[in-house]
Amino acid sequence: MRLTRRQVLLAGVAQGLLGHAQERAPISVPSVSLGRHKVSRLIVGGNPVSGNSHVSGELDREMRDYFTAAKVKDLLRRCEEAGINTWQSRGDRHVMRLLNEYRLEGGRLQWIAQTASEMADIPRNIREIAGYRAIGIYHHGTATDRFWAAGKIELAREILMVIRQTGVLVGLGTHIPEVVDYAESKGWDLDFYMTCVYNLSRTREEAERLAKGPVKGQLFWDPDRERMLDKVRQASKPCLIFKVYGAGRKCGSREEMLEALRLVFRYARPTDCLVIGMFPKYKEQVQENARLLVEALSHPSPAKV
Repeated sequence: MRLTRRQVLLAGVAQGLLGHAQERAPISVPSVSLGRHKVSRLIVGGNPVSGNSHVSGELDREMRDYFTAAKVKDLLRRCEEAGINTWQSRGDRHVMRLLNEYRLEGGRLQWIAQTASEMADIPRNIREIAGYRAIGIYHHGTATDRFWAAGKIELAREILMVIRQTGVLVGLGTHIPEVVDYAESKGWDLDFYMTCVYNLSRTREEAERLAKGPVKGQLFWDPDRERMLDKVRQASKPCLIFKVYGAGRKCGSREEMLEALRLVFRYARPTDCLVIGMFPKYKEQVQENARLLVEALSHPSPAKV
C-alpha cells in the first residue's frame, strides 16, 4: 500500500512525539540510605553552577553566564522530574540564596554542602550552612589535601567535629586515596566520604613526571581512577564518588560515558552514590545521565580477576 504525503508527514510527527515521550518517561533512579535520609544514587553536582569547569577560564565564564538564577532553578526542577533528589554544591552565600529561591518556589531537593574554603571563619560557615537545612556537610577536598601535604591533616578532623555539633551528616572530601586510608586507620567520626576518582592535588612537578611532559591546567590521569575506587570498595562508610567523567573528558560519546560509569560500578558498593555536574546549554543532560546510570547499574563492567 502506498502512503500519501500527508500520511508520511503524520507518521513522522507521531514518531517524534513517541521519541519525546520516551525521553520524558519516568526514570527509576534507585536510592540508598545515608544516615536517616534517602538519597538518589545519582546526585547533581554544583561545580557548573559555580562556574568551575576544571577545563579552562573560557568555559568557567561560559558556565557563569549561562547559569542565571532562573536556569539553576530549572536544572534543579528537571532533576526532581528525573528522580534525582539531592544537590551537592558549595556552601557559599551565592548558592544559599539560589537554594532559598528554589525552595520558596516549591523545590524539594535535599542539599549536601561543601565548606567554602575562602571563608575566614570555617566554623561559622558550617553553622550557616546547617541553618539552611543541609542534610550533610563535608570538608572541602582541596582544603583536606592541603592539610595532608602540609602534615597537618588532623586539622581536618577538628573541622569534622564542628560539623558533628550541628547535627547534620559529616563528610570528608579528598582527591588523595591515602587520606581515606588515614581516616579509616584513625577511626575518624564521619558519615561519608566525598571521593574524587582523579588526584587533582599533585604538585606541578609530579603531574609533569607522570604525563612525561608539560601539563596545561590539571592532570586527569586515568590510572588514578581505580586507585581511588579500590579505597571506595574498602571504606567503612558510604562514598559520594565524583569526577567520574573527568570534568567532561570522558564525554566524547554515549559509549564513553557509559563505560566511565560502568568502571565506577565495578567497585562501588550498593551504599555509594555518584555526583555528576550538569551543564545543559548544548544538550539535555539530566535525563541522559539518569538513564546512563540506570543502564550502567544493570550491566556493570565485569570485575577484574
